[in-house]
Amino acid sequence: MIFVLAFLGILVAMLYSLYVALIRKKNDVQEAFSGIDVQLKKRYDLIPNMLKTAAKFMEHEKELFMQVTSLREQAMTATNYADKFKADGELSTALRAFNIRAENYPQLKSDATMVNAQKALAETEEHIAAARRFYNAAVKEYKNAIQIFPSSLVAALIGLKDEYPFFEAESEALKSVDVNEYFK
Repeated sequence: MIFVLAFLGILVAMLYSLYVALIRKKNDVQEAFSGIDVQLKKRYDLIPNMLKTAAKFMEHEKELFMQVTSLREQAMTATNYADKFKADGELSTALRAFNIRAENYPQLKSDATMVNAQKALAETEEHIAAARRFYNAAVKEYKNAIQIFPSSLVAALIGLKDEYPFFEAESEALKSVDVNEYFK
């Protein structure tokens, strides 16, 4: 009888320990996503200032400004992880296009406000990349925990699902670089 009670006590302690570990991993994923969100908010705040400064010099680029503004709005209003990552990827691509076009305007490249904004954006992009790596590591830990026995049993019992996608680079970033484009 005492052995049965001891065994049940150990079993309950193990299940509780697995439960706590799973909840912590889920919270780690949400915290990591929040870190990305904070950095994206910083980026979103920088974009209007850059566009205002650039508008003085890049009068013929209104379509690009409208595209960046629209993509910024889509990224800010995305409601789930996948939509947020997709909108963020499209915004990153548009910002790269904006920076490439800005290179054609020497006055803009030398404007102190624009230089500072571009430096701040570059720093923010580095922070976003770090936050994405942290997020992907947290997602990997969570996925492993809910898929590997015995914690997978506890995860199924409490209803934890594989709901968090990995952040993946947008297709533009995966393309090979054509060096000839830079020497035209």
